[in-house]
Amino acid sequence: MTEQEMRKGSQESDYSRPTVRNRRGMRTGYTTGSCAAAAAKAATLTLLGGPGDAAFPVSEVTIRLPVGEDATFRVHRCEWLDDRQVLCSVIKDGGDDPDATHGAEICVAVSRDTEGNGLRITGGPGVGTVTRPGTGIEVGEPAVTRVPRRMMAESVSDAARSAGLDADTGFVARVSVTDGEKIAEKTTNARLGVLGGISILGSTGVVQPFSTAAWRASVHLAVDVAAANGLPHVVLSTGTRSEEYSRRMLGLPDMAFIEAGIFSGPSLKRCAMRKIGRATHVGMVGKFSKMAVGHFVTHVAGNQVDTEFLSRLAAEHGATPEVQEEIRGASSARHFQEIAQANGLMQVIPAICRMVCEESRKLLGDEAESVIVDSMCFDFDGELLGWASTSPDGIPMTEGVLPEAHG
Repeated sequence: MTEQEMRKGSQESDYSRPTVRNRRGMRTGYTTGSCAAAAAKAATLTLLGGPGDAAFPVSEVTIRLPVGEDATFRVHRCEWLDDRQVLCSVIKDGGDDPDATHGAEICVAVSRDTEGNGLRITGGPGVGTVTRPGTGIEVGEPAVTRVPRRMMAESVSDAARSAGLDADTGFVARVSVTDGEKIAEKTTNARLGVLGGISILGSTGVVQPFSTAAWRASVHLAVDVAAANGLPHVVLSTGTRSEEYSRRMLGLPDMAFIEAGIFSGPSLKRCAMRKIGRATHVGMVGKFSKMAVGHFVTHVAGNQVDTEFLSRLAAEHGATPEVQEEIRGASSARHFQEIAQANGLMQVIPAICRMVCEESRKLLGDEAESVIVDSMCFDFDGELLGWASTSPDGIPMTEGVLPEAHG
């Protein structure tokens, strides 16, 4: 057996685990953020146990995921770098339809921080550095997003408590990714201004397989089931968070919420086919900016956020030439949103929502009159930024009142 075959076999065994399938019957995986949190916990446990600990090396750890479930990870590497620092790693399993980071070795080296409390996160080789605004991370910081940072902090605190220390004991976690710079070439990181490696991501901790024919078929099946059960209104979400946010505002049964993901258009047409009288698109500005110009299969590889379009739309709502130019140079839809907020241009969001409804009617063609189409755009913290509806009565709500200025 060659060294490459041995390594491949090792990786497969390291990320093997009991099969977990989502409601579409597809095998889920774990995010780079979950892997980093697990590696950080393993390294902290080893560090606090000391070099002579009989439990060394740590073979597996269990962490709490943001979705409220526990997950156990095999530890790929567990080694002392010196007498004050331990490195542990976890191999990322992307589940079905894995992305570029599937099989990546996510490494975290942990040491004690004598100058502060809690967890301080630094970046190592293979983890990108943020060089442009719009990612939600300060420029100059390692590309580890908010939820993974929290997961790592909670996992390290859990390890500290298990060793009898205060939960806010100071530690430093240096995150790195083996061959991360090479892996990043297969991602859009450079376009977003994240250079030198991949990003440590994940809002739920779990990877849902999105861009497959099987997933599209399962979305159609979810619409069919809703129709068969007589539901007159379904919610087509572009992602887990927007679905969660909309649940707080729409009093509908679980069956009505369908994670359409990148297949907003096909799922809407399925609603018309199955005689469902109302469909509400819910999502964030990135996907909505694509749908507003008629792109209803919204995978990042298929079409990019059109900053020229966003700049023109902002101009219609009073953006100065300088702000228009700033929007054209935006690194992401989130960056565009930050620019709009900073310049009092948030009326652009409900305008995008109206365009989503208009483009939906065009997509439906002769069947446009048979389906009421709504759109609700949320920010990353769950605030409703804008909404629109093809119904003059607006969107039926169960909690709160839709602000008229955002409709």
